Amino acid sequence: MLSGQEAAALAAIDEAAVGRALLELIAIPSVTGSPAESELQHHLAGRLERLGLDTDLWSMDLPELYAQPDFPGTEAPREEAWGLVGHTPDGGDGPTLILQGHVDVVPPGDPAAWDGDPFVPRVRGDVVHGRGACDMKAGLVAHLAALAAIREAGVRLRGRVAAHFVVGEEDGGLGTFGTLRRGYGGDACLITEPTAGTVITANAGALTFRLTVPGRAAHAGSREAGVSAVDAYLPLHRALARLETDRNHAPDPLLAEYPIPYSLSVGTVRSGDWASSVPDLLIAEGRLGVRLGEDPAAARAELERCVAEACAADPWLNTRPATVTWPGGQFASGRLPAGHPLRDVVGRAYADATGSAPPRERGATYGSDLRLYAAAGIPALQFGPGDIAVAHSAAERVSVREVVAVARAVVLTVLRTVGTK
Repeated sequence: MLSGQEAAALAAIDEAAVGRALLELIAIPSVTGSPAESELQHHLAGRLERLGLDTDLWSMDLPELYAQPDFPGTEAPREEAWGLVGHTPDGGDGPTLILQGHVDVVPPGDPAAWDGDPFVPRVRGDVVHGRGACDMKAGLVAHLAALAAIREAGVRLRGRVAAHFVVGEEDGGLGTFGTLRRGYGGDACLITEPTAGTVITANAGALTFRLTVPGRAAHAGSREAGVSAVDAYLPLHRALARLETDRNHAPDPLLAEYPIPYSLSVGTVRSGDWASSVPDLLIAEGRLGVRLGEDPAAARAELERCVAEACAADPWLNTRPATVTWPGGQFASGRLPAGHPLRDVVGRAYADATGSAPPRERGATYGSDLRLYAAAGIPALQFGPGDIAVAHSAAERVSVREVVAVARAVVLTVLRTVGTK
């Protein structure tokens, strides 16, 4: 049963404005670390100010953040990073709910794979296509629409809402890390990452690793005088595959539906600098999935041990072992505390706002900013429009109706979490 204030706020959601905002945000090509990422932060700051929020837009001190021992890592080159937090000005003794979303998107990849410019959104019926459509411009729009509706309906909040719009999520979590270090927090956090109609209460982690494998150079015409670093790498690749199998035995029930809950994948392999030379060096980079609740240090040690054992068993590598380093993003796992009411509040809000059944709970196999809030003692979960299955692909898309449905759920979650006067 909806209260009068809840019904008024839901009625104030402007569905046409949702569609316009989504097109506008997708058109800003906010690739991680690019100038457009900063452009979008400034654009969103203006939107938050027009919604009446007290807004803090600041240039992050990158050297200071990088120097912190718990810095979560980064991969994309950047010259600047902007933090953005907006707070509702009213409020009293009620709790603070964080509405969180990241503004950065991954690069579009091969232009030929797209049906047009990835940053010129295309509308087909109710569906919007473009880079960042679901990951996660749609989630940002859902937050903005919910805040606008609450303001339009004239609802006075007992607590506060804090919008945390962050950069650098795709390559480690720089933006959230810097936002938390600036002193911003809350009593709970709703992240509108794409969740395909489910509530995600736990994320596996992901650690970027680099293998450096030695060979011995020689002219290809006398190949037998050298040792190919490519050949030297192959037993390590097989050992990593066995390690992945071992690490995926009996996963947490929240991740049991996935074929490979904790994937170990080599994403790039670079070797050789001349076609007629035996390559003397190979560098492979990949990601190691972190189990729910696992210490990232223990996960790193297990992969390092696997590589060391494979080298010890190899005639070439046993005296010239490959080395393992850990550059780039370092995502620990994270989860909502068992029994925390936020899960049921969000689920009931969606059911009441849409007339459908509450969404089911599950975990996610990828890392996200959820774990940074969890580590800071702020209960967090993910519930947002779109499907991660099409994120990072040339098929990225989202339904506007789904964005509106999530915005309606956000409205009720806000009112039922922070309270009204």
